Amino acid sequence: MNEFISSIEAADSIAITGHIHPDGDCIGSCLGLRQYILDNFRGKSVTVYLESPAPEFRFLSGAGSVRHEAEVVRYDLFFVLDCSSLDRIEPFISMYENATKTFCIDHHISSKGIGQEYILKPQASATCEVLYELFDPEHISLDCAYCLYTGIVHDTGVFKHSNTTKQTMEYAGDLISRGIDTSKVIDETFYQKTFTQNRVLGQALLNSCLYEDGQVILSYLTGEEMKQLEADSGDTNGIIDQLRVTKGVEAAVFLYALDADTYKVSMRSNGKVNVAAISEEFKGGGHVRAAGFSMKADLAEVTDTVLSRIQKQL
Repeated sequence: MNEFISSIEAADSIAITGHIHPDGDCIGSCLGLRQYILDNFRGKSVTVYLESPAPEFRFLSGAGSVRHEAEVVRYDLFFVLDCSSLDRIEPFISMYENATKTFCIDHHISSKGIGQEYILKPQASATCEVLYELFDPEHISLDCAYCLYTGIVHDTGVFKHSNTTKQTMEYAGDLISRGIDTSKVIDETFYQKTFTQNRVLGQALLNSCLYEDGQVILSYLTGEEMKQLEADSGDTNGIIDQLRVTKGVEAAVFLYALDADTYKVSMRSNGKVNVAAISEEFKGGGHVRAAGFSMKADLAEVTDTVLSRIQKQL
């Protein structure tokens, strides 16, 4: 904590980034850290670099100022949040390498620690939970609280995943006490779907199949299907979690085409399968029960590769 505070105090220009295809925790932690610094450290210049946040996150403070392209700027301090490996911060890796000081804050068990300084807490439900512990609770504004609460909501699946602890609930409760509209956060960023997202989910459910005597469910969306549905990666959010709650399933897998020859693989486990171990084999990351990676291969090869790893564990 002392190093975290002193690093901010010593820097005039600060940049913050997270992993590609940012989820709620990544977006919430990046914007939450930005807000906390602006609220409590006068005179600091703070810039967030991320892919464009999904529309449902635009109510968070600072979402409209996020930059999406790398710049030729040398920052005094460069934070990497919610990210377990440097190859997942493209296209901003050159800015990271050019910074005077780098600092990583993460909660993924697959992380080996990146940055000159890093804080890694795998037992935390979310990077936003780690940030809450680093912040002075007396100086967390409502805008900052919204960011942190959103991240915790998303990485715990609205407090239903096994990573939800008593501590998680206490932190969330304190954030709520500041005046958060919890229904807005949960309904509009987690449950609410666009018409396109509903169609994408429907197609994914139609494509799903059971394997290993019903212990594994796998679904996919091809590039052609994504095109026909006029969908992008943001429209696939929540599909893997819907697959995971299929009765009798131990592991769920969802694949969708990133381009003509690359698939994004998302995996969830209900206990028996360590999906983080599979993900690490292919330079991905995540947690024991939730992980993912990208693979350059056709649909059949990706399917066979993932299923064979899960089968070995089962």
